Amino acid sequence: MASLREIKSRIQSTKKTSQITKAMQMVSASKLNRAETAAKSFEPYMEKIQEVVSSIAQGVDHTSHPMLVHRPIRKTAYLVITSDRGLAGAYNSNVLRKVYQDIQSRHQSEDEYYVIAIGRVAKDFFEKRGVNILLDIVGLHDHPTFMEIKGLTQQTVGMFIDGTFDELYIYYTQYMSAINHKVVDRKILPLSEMKGNGNHLSYEFEPNANDIMEVLLPQYAESLIFGAILESKASEHAARMTAMKNATDNAMELISTLTLSYNRARQASITQEITEIVSGAQALE
Repeated sequence: MASLREIKSRIQSTKKTSQITKAMQMVSASKLNRAETAAKSFEPYMEKIQEVVSSIAQGVDHTSHPMLVHRPIRKTAYLVITSDRGLAGAYNSNVLRKVYQDIQSRHQSEDEYYVIAIGRVAKDFFEKRGVNILLDIVGLHDHPTFMEIKGLTQQTVGMFIDGTFDELYIYYTQYMSAINHKVVDRKILPLSEMKGNGNHLSYEFEPNANDIMEVLLPQYAESLIFGAILESKASEHAARMTAMKNATDNAMELISTLTLSYNRARQASITQEITEIVSGAQALE
């Protein structure tokens, strides 16, 4: 059995750990509120731009814009969104496991695909496996703005238009609630899954629909990527908050167990001391 000093030391160190995890839980909860608001606030914009683009696309020749054309698939790109840090439960591993399984099932050679990594975890994961990383961004703010990722989104869309790759899949974690989020994979380029609300409106175009689509289609693709980043950030904070809460609960349970062991050991020590004193007194009689 461990000594009283060892048990007491473990209790103190576990208490300090629980204070850290509790603080991290509260910080993540605060960040989650803001990230959830940002993700939900972006939804109306996404719905509106999707409605407008879908309506305009009905009257446009789909062979007139490279973002609408299905080309022979020579190269595929995977945009993977993770966090820069761990301590978020299975948040990162779920995304990486899903995308890596899909890559292995779809491709026979590493020359057939690229990876665009958002987050240090994804970057390190694919670098260790020798995967071709086309672009990467690390150190993204906890509450990113569109201007922070504008360069990456424009480069991504531009490389598709230039023919660097012929299709783009995005893998991210969709935020549903503080305790419920799931990994989502979605093909976003070429733009073949534009779904409006079913009420296609009639627009008058100036100068013409094709010129407007030249501007709108890249913005629409960029907004899909930004929306996925906002969802992922909210999911990350929720996952970290849950992980830290579980860590705090486990620490408190361990403290309770150690305290019980300490009391038992202390009681046994006192009993032994009393027995020794009584035995000594009897020996003197």
